[in-house]
Amino acid sequence: MTAQEQSIKNITVVGTGVIGNGWITRFLANGYTVTASDLDPAAEARTRDAVERAWPKMEEMGLAEGASQDNLFFEPDMQSALANADFVQENVPEREELKRSVIADIDKYAPNEAVIASSTSGILPSTLQADCRHHPERVMVAHPFNPVYLVPLVELVGGNKTSVSFIEKAKNFYDGMKMKPLVVHQEIEGHIADRLMEAIWRESLHIVNDGVATTEEVDASIIYGPGLRWALMGPFMTLHMGGGKQGMRHLLKQFGPALKLPWTKLEAPELTDELADKVVTGSETQTGDVEMEKLEERRDQFLIELQQLLEKYWPGANLEGRL
Repeated sequence: MTAQEQSIKNITVVGTGVIGNGWITRFLANGYTVTASDLDPAAEARTRDAVERAWPKMEEMGLAEGASQDNLFFEPDMQSALANADFVQENVPEREELKRSVIADIDKYAPNEAVIASSTSGILPSTLQADCRHHPERVMVAHPFNPVYLVPLVELVGGNKTSVSFIEKAKNFYDGMKMKPLVVHQEIEGHIADRLMEAIWRESLHIVNDGVATTEEVDASIIYGPGLRWALMGPFMTLHMGGGKQGMRHLLKQFGPALKLPWTKLEAPELTDELADKVVTGSETQTGDVEMEKLEERRDQFLIELQQLLEKYWPGANLEGRL
């Protein structure tokens, strides 16, 4: 553990929706003390319930020394919640004006050396830090993926005022929790992973809208096809291996011209009532009468076992230490 990691003991989480509660669960499971701040009077009960439901999964993944649900405290007054913060994770609703205002307040009240990380999925960090008058250099994006307590990726993006030292501090911190911090070196709307997911989502909507396939059939095309490979290799390595012994060099020569074919529509279709009904009805038909909590249980157990498989097979691909 680095000196920077050791200096982080108390974490303040601002905003306790699905993502905020996911962060709280992961922080607690890694032995940190967490102070949550949310103005909703019902927030504390929801958070404690969410943590309790996820805790068996954290025990299965392995708890850090001293990890306990008793290390969670609630403080509706954000200024008080920030008094002893070494690290702040912001998760208020995805509205630019609100986030800018909240982050400016966090910057005003948080100790000078505390990292301020926003979970935003699309707003640029330079925008988020624009109203900070004290230490904007410690403001950054730290975008996770649901469920935060199990999915390891977190995208770190600095703004035009963010210091590299704070990015490094955050990277070491997340890495210490067995996450996979990915430093994005250039600001871009939606960061990396969400842009890729959004592209598939747009094409999926077109396919359903045009009557080519149902939501269930679209899902099956990913689950039993590219999704299996992407879990291990991602799109570039998958295609590289698809080129045989010459890899990507052969694949681009063979299939490169197809990139100009109008297979994809790129822009999303208009979300008409008819399309919305197809998507909602299709999704509800897929899940049937199964409660969302049961689906979450299945998803979580799958993610645990999938990560165990990844640990087993990904090092095997580490040929000559290149991957």
